[in-house]
Amino acid sequence: MKSSTYLKFDIQLVTLVFTVVALFLAGYVAFEYRLLSDELKISEEENLEISAQLEEVRKERFDLSELSKYQQSIIDSFSGQISSIGNTVGTLEKLAQTDKELLKKYSKVYFLNENYVPAKLTQVEERYTFDGGENFLIHAEVWPYLKKLLDAARASGIELLVISAFRSFDTQASLKSGYRVIYGAGTANQFSADQGYSEHQLGTSVDFTTAAVGAVFSKFKSDPAYQWLINNAHQYGFVLSYPEGNTYYKFEPWHWRFVGVSLAEMLHTENKYFYDLDQREIDAYLIKLFD
Repeated sequence: MKSSTYLKFDIQLVTLVFTVVALFLAGYVAFEYRLLSDELKISEEENLEISAQLEEVRKERFDLSELSKYQQSIIDSFSGQISSIGNTVGTLEKLAQTDKELLKKYSKVYFLNENYVPAKLTQVEERYTFDGGENFLIHAEVWPYLKKLLDAARASGIELLVISAFRSFDTQASLKSGYRVIYGAGTANQFSADQGYSEHQLGTSVDFTTAAVGAVFSKFKSDPAYQWLINNAHQYGFVLSYPEGNTYYKFEPWHWRFVGVSLAEMLHTENKYFYDLDQREIDAYLIKLFD
């Protein structure tokens, strides 16, 4: 009986110990769980804070990027405006340096006074001139174009010669006076301009001939040189001033005027003549005159 009583007591003791241990373990586990939960909670809050900070940084970077793009767009806009202003200033300077008289419609339309002389004249090389001619000065900026034309003609077997180029106001007056004496005023007015109305005073017009034609201008239309000029002169900036049927003077196949390559090519392409155009339309080509 005693042994049984001790055994029962031992079992109860062991049970109590296990119970205490179990309760201790349960409490410990609960305590650790709470600590872990708190740590996780703190960690989660930290993560949220870090995420918020990262989002703020991202927004700041985005804002800086957008600001940079905006600033660059302003810079590009100003650059474009500055470039445009620069181009405009360059254009105005170029126009200011270009003699506006050079594209005026003279020949009974505009008048050049007795003091007008081109800014710079140069001599046509002797090998390109007709022995019986005179007045072999040409506008210095036109000469390179004229020389190319003459060389191109010779390369094609056409030996064009200059018989007359620049004529001053006084020279034109003397020439016209002589024509009036020889032919009478009415006839002279059909083929010769009064002083101040001659394209020759600009220094940009030339009268062509060949050895075969000489000073007999009436023969020039039948010379191969005339057809060559019709087909090619525009490439060098020259146009026929007085074609057949014009209302200014009689047909002058020998008289050609430099108006710039751009305008000459347009006239050739559209089968028009210089005096067909309105002066405002002509003036638009002044900026390209020597391009």
